Order: sequence, then structure tokens, then C-alpha cells
Amino acid sequence: MSGYDGEDFYCDVAIPRREPLDVVFEDDDVLAYHHTRPFWPVHVVVVPKRHVDSLLALDDPDLAQHLLRVVQRTAESVLSEHGAASVMTNLGAYQDSRHLHVHVRSGVPLARTS
Repeated sequence: MSGYDGEDFYCDVAIPRREPLDVVFEDDDVLAYHHTRPFWPVHVVVVPKRHVDSLLALDDPDLAQHLLRVVQRTAESVLSEHGAASVMTNLGAYQDSRHLHVHVRSGVPLARTS
């Protein structure tokens, strides 16, 4: 869905599959998939399937633990396959979509044309 300008890409587009995704992991609570517009050669996004505004709003310990396990497994896989991995989330003005999402990435930033 190129040019998406809504409030929550994850709730509105990714989780309900309004566009195809290359899924890495999915269960009832968490979705991990290759970013639809990657910033790095390897760029996986891990999100809770229930709306949570940001890391600071994550107040369910069971969901937090499960999300972190999925992030760990994803990072371990990226590290094993590519030799390096970075894990990050954004807050405030750095957060494009107001839904908690964790980036697992590897490689140098890709050139952006748009």
C-alpha cells in the first residue's frame, strides 16, 4: 500500500494483510515479517498483534515477555545468517506509526529514492 498516510500501518494494513507480507513468525499475539519498504538489506519488523502505542505503553508482562522472545529468536537468526544484527524501537517523533514495533536489522542503510 504505497504512500500510506494513516495513523497505524500495523493495525490498518500489516496485521489484517491488506498487502502481502513475507512472514518470519506469526502466532495469535505477535507478527514478525520482512519490512515492506526496508531501510537495511535485512529488515524484519516484530509487532504485537494487539494495539500497543509504544514500548512505554507496554504494560502486559506476558505480552512483553513473548514479544521479547520473538525478537530474540529473530535477532539470533539474523546474526547467524548475516554475522551481525541490531535491535531497536523508536519513540516520540522517531516513531512513524503509533504502534509498538521492533526493528531487527543487518547491513548498511539502503539508498532511499522516495
